[in-house]
Amino acid sequence: MQIVETILALILTLGILVTLHEFGHFWVARRCGVKVLRFSVGFGKPLYSWYDRQGTEFAVAAIPLGGYVKMLDEREGPVPEDQKHLAFNSKPPSKRIAIAAAGPIANFLFAIFAYWLLSVVGFTTVAPIVGEVNEGSVADRVGLASGMEIHEVDGRPVTSWRDVNMRLLERTGEAGEITVDVSRDGSRGTLTGSLEGWRLNDENPNPLAEFGVTPWRPDVPPVLGEIVSGGRADAAGLESGDRVVAVDGEPVSDWFELVSFIRDAPGETLEFTVERDGSTQRIEVTPAENRAEDGTVTGLVGAGVSEVTWPDEVLRDVSYGPLAAIPNAMSETWGDTRLTLVAIKKMVTGLLSPTNLSGPITIARIAEASVSSGFEDFVRFLAYLSVSLGVLNLLPVPVLDGGHIVYYTIEAVRKKPLSEQAQAFGLRIGMAMILTLMVFALYNDLMRL
Repeated sequence: MQIVETILALILTLGILVTLHEFGHFWVARRCGVKVLRFSVGFGKPLYSWYDRQGTEFAVAAIPLGGYVKMLDEREGPVPEDQKHLAFNSKPPSKRIAIAAAGPIANFLFAIFAYWLLSVVGFTTVAPIVGEVNEGSVADRVGLASGMEIHEVDGRPVTSWRDVNMRLLERTGEAGEITVDVSRDGSRGTLTGSLEGWRLNDENPNPLAEFGVTPWRPDVPPVLGEIVSGGRADAAGLESGDRVVAVDGEPVSDWFELVSFIRDAPGETLEFTVERDGSTQRIEVTPAENRAEDGTVTGLVGAGVSEVTWPDEVLRDVSYGPLAAIPNAMSETWGDTRLTLVAIKKMVTGLLSPTNLSGPITIARIAEASVSSGFEDFVRFLAYLSVSLGVLNLLPVPVLDGGHIVYYTIEAVRKKPLSEQAQAFGLRIGMAMILTLMVFALYNDLMRL
């Protein structure tokens, strides 16, 4: 069932972003006087199609991993004499550049709209308050300490741990200084420390943890929430709302201590002392074996934590008026664009491992998780992925929109197009690069399973 949900989340996510991207090409092509033959969401044989009054076929195809806009073009087949003025190749370079750039621009405009919508609707986030700092870490060198609330990183405002993570991602692999604006007990100041070439873990990057910070969180009592049907907890007779006060006679103070007991005992029978409806019971549970990617085996019983209530003083309500939301949305979009560009640069220069490159499987899993976690997370995920799609398509690589823009720009300067041989050679290089990246991204996905 989860696989089906993940696939549906991927189709929904890619369907939205691909439709927006291709609509950008379509809308500008129409306004530049180019005849559009087909607007397809997906590749392969159309599952469903229809035609508009201008003869354009709109199709939903079988393979939901992309899409395309097919335009009338003499390079792709004979064009009737009376329609040659409607062909893409007959238009001046400026119009062809506009059509090529329209797809990525549509992605950026969607991200701005998405962030504008979130800003106007408003949302509540948990303030980035430091819980613990690892001794000897970058955070320790900077001077961060328990109880501090982070307001800015390198002069850029942050209101959540997501924001902090995004700022830290931009600084990975660098050796300069990082500045953090913080407050505690009513006083505010700026801390500065050296990164000293701080880098992310190649296998499982976690910027915040590797920076040396554990976010503050309220005490989480060892009370069971959702019980997975058919799991070990369910089979043993544990119920939602049970409070585990001891394991094998050793007291349990919070949820994380309970998790530690379970993880350390795969296949071993544990005696839980449980409080339920005012009475105490002893229930034996045998954690199942859960094998991680690196071969490590941990215990798992199939029980979630009960809902945790965050104190009002650590919650921040974020909302803007319709006009004030516009610059905020543009700032968020620029932040995502900057992060994507920095990540590409650091992968090329070796400061960020290529193993962080993700393909459709990882996107599907993140999409499913964001859909399940709520409207705000899903919209943020869509916005970030839309920006990434826009940036990547503008790269000067033949096959991509950016490569076409380079060709048309050269043509505008030279007053004549590049030779067909040069364009064909560039096309082969571009295809090889894209296919290599796709295979590598898919390999990374499979390694994460």
